[in-house]
Amino acid sequence: MDVKVSSTPRGSYRKFLEQLSGAGKAIGVLTSGGDAQGMNAAVRAVVRMGIYVGAKVYFIYEGYQGMVDGGSNIVEANWESVSSILQVGGTIIGSARCKAFRTREGRLKAASNLVHRGITNLCVIGGDGSLTGANIFRKEWSGLLEELARDGKIDHEAVQKYAYLNVVGMVGSIDNDFCGTDMTIGTDSALHRIIEVVDAIMTTAQSHQRTFVLEVMGRHCGYLALVSALACGADWVFLPESPPEEGWEESMCVKLSENRARKKRLNIIIVAEGAIDTQNRPITSEKIKELVVTQLGYDTRVTILGHVQRGGTPSAFDRILASRMGVEAVIALLEATPETPACVVSLSGNQAVRLPLMECVQMTQDVQKAMDERRFKDAVQLRGRSFETNLNTYKRLAIKLPDDQIPKTNCNVAVINVGAPAAGMNAAVRSAVRVGIADGHKMFAVYDGFDGFAKGQIKEIGWGDVGGWTGQGGSILGTKRILPGKYLDKIATQIRTHNINAILIIGGFETCDRIKQSASGTKRRVFIIETMGGYCGYLANMGGLAAGADAAYIFEEPFDIRDLQSNVEHLTEKMKTTIQRGLVLRNESCSENYTTDFIYQLYSEEGKGVFDCRKNVLGHMQQGGAPSPFDRNFGTKISARAMQWITMKLKEAPGKGKKFVSDDSICVLGISKRNVVFQPVTELKKETDFEHRIPKEQWWLKLRPVMKILAKYRTSYDVSDSGQLEPVQQHNGHEEHAAI
Repeated sequence: MDVKVSSTPRGSYRKFLEQLSGAGKAIGVLTSGGDAQGMNAAVRAVVRMGIYVGAKVYFIYEGYQGMVDGGSNIVEANWESVSSILQVGGTIIGSARCKAFRTREGRLKAASNLVHRGITNLCVIGGDGSLTGANIFRKEWSGLLEELARDGKIDHEAVQKYAYLNVVGMVGSIDNDFCGTDMTIGTDSALHRIIEVVDAIMTTAQSHQRTFVLEVMGRHCGYLALVSALACGADWVFLPESPPEEGWEESMCVKLSENRARKKRLNIIIVAEGAIDTQNRPITSEKIKELVVTQLGYDTRVTILGHVQRGGTPSAFDRILASRMGVEAVIALLEATPETPACVVSLSGNQAVRLPLMECVQMTQDVQKAMDERRFKDAVQLRGRSFETNLNTYKRLAIKLPDDQIPKTNCNVAVINVGAPAAGMNAAVRSAVRVGIADGHKMFAVYDGFDGFAKGQIKEIGWGDVGGWTGQGGSILGTKRILPGKYLDKIATQIRTHNINAILIIGGFETCDRIKQSASGTKRRVFIIETMGGYCGYLANMGGLAAGADAAYIFEEPFDIRDLQSNVEHLTEKMKTTIQRGLVLRNESCSENYTTDFIYQLYSEEGKGVFDCRKNVLGHMQQGGAPSPFDRNFGTKISARAMQWITMKLKEAPGKGKKFVSDDSICVLGISKRNVVFQPVTELKKETDFEHRIPKEQWWLKLRPVMKILAKYRTSYDVSDSGQLEPVQQHNGHEEHAAI
């Protein structure tokens, strides 16, 4: 679809404020439809960003019903109204279905309630139905005001003053069923709930041979089922967009019986609640259980997760996503003109972008239409490139073709883990091994990093050898931080001995998993937390944004004693009001002299009589535990992509004899802005600070001001990537959000 791209404002946030101040404007924020973890983070960001730019912000309680009823349902919010809600699931302002708003009479009441408070900017957090209702309201706005004036409920001056309604949407939906955004608010948290259950179920495999049928949400969208299946290596998955082929009953039973023959103790089948067959007939979890019991006689259990998937605290990803979207939504409202169409704030790669709301809604509805008409290939394609990639990757990794159907390449490919252990490494190895075997290569595992490589700790690894690796933390192959420099001759000898044609290296400078910190329930206490990451402040910065930290000290942004003193004074003033706790994060290598102990002692001394301090060095606990759904899937898909690249390179260089390596034959695979890219190592040299083992430019540094603004600091914010109204992109899914 061709959409005109609007001009993008450049420069600092200070200049932006001068041009687009929120003074005299009022913003209403509401949540509508089903609740989703992260909605509160979005509400918090809208309120605080709105107040920051000088606008009034109003809570609209109980969604559209509260807008229609008015009165105490529409209340002005202040800074403290959204304190300590970042980690709370659900929505503190409530959500309700509203039949009245579907009628013109109901929308007339809603318009009257908004006009009397001067609200002409609306931020709606909900699904496609909620956003469609907001767009209808926006289109009718001028007519509604004229009718109110005719009825004497508002004066003609108000009609002119509040002539236009601006609408910006954020999608809150655990199903990730909205086209145009890589991820919707709540999806990642729902995946966490599902994977927690799967991991718990898998422990029973140590005692019993069982088959589990797990039903997850997704009446019209199979995203949760598909990504969960990828994340746990499920044996079978049922989706509404991609029904199984005719005769699936026999095929599934054959697969399960083969697993049992290979001594696999646990079979996992995941089914979306809206799963159907090719004739649009429902495939229920009970039907699947009955089939397995009848045909195979296996001990089979059904687990229906239901609303457990909506519960619990939002994940770090959802907190960051919602916070970024909330800030972007306020900027979009301030920039809106009467000609600006209603937009939805979306995620594209690691960029927040704005898309025409109704085009996204139309594409979302087209998916359902395709399924109703049994055009399932179209439905998968409409879900987007990443959904299709997820599906193809799952099929490739779940089902092994017979050996006589795989053309052999006579190429040997080695897989090795290097550097610090990181959650997701095992998922990446599993994916590489199985994709490599499917491509016809012979796969070799290298144990204990480059040290093991030099010693010849190498052996062939098969399809079944990597079964069950996806959910395990650490590195099953073993990994060391030893660099290959002094072993190069010995490694070269091993490469010749095993006739290795390509090597996939999984690792990096320093890799860590996650930060978990909760300080709720305490009174006037400041927590000083030290995070890992070497000289890279990513964990401290993004952990600070996810946890609502007051400060995050990082190597990339130098600070001195004046900054520390200013931060202490700022926190002390906040503590004197209604704020009950503070959180300060420090990257382990941010400063040689301003150590964690120093900062702890400074805050303790300066905060006497106002707050007390606690410190915690998280250390290697950040590298431990089971990998998150994101790490499992990112590791799986990026490794599969890497093996496809290796296969392509091997095909480009057929024949025998000495080969001269070109620059583009040694690449690093990763996310750059919105794309998955292979970057030659020779090019990365000039972009890398080797002394500190970090990139010279860090994309996430532009999010530093967001954390500071939401913590009530006066700061500047570069909005050079904001304000861009883009064509709708068909790449909804988990793949492109890796950079966050």
